[in-house]
Amino acid sequence: MINRFERTMPDEQAVIEYLDGDYTVVRPGSFVLCGVTGEKIQIDDLRYWSVDLQEAYASTDAVLQRVREQNQADRH
Repeated sequence: MINRFERTMPDEQAVIEYLDGDYTVVRPGSFVLCGVTGEKIQIDDLRYWSVDLQEAYASTDAVLQRVREQNQADRH
């Protein structure tokens, strides 16, 4: 998780390494982009991500959409 004392850059995209149950901030910023919708996710609101795909999700709906896409891709 981001260190609360670590300075974030206002309105700049962060670069994050997503881990199991945690993440590491590679480049500080105030948000990341949802891998499905492209929506900005404020770092403090980041709750959903994929370790395998290394992408963040804005909501459980976005997670479900990506899982469905991955399942279809695996079938073809």
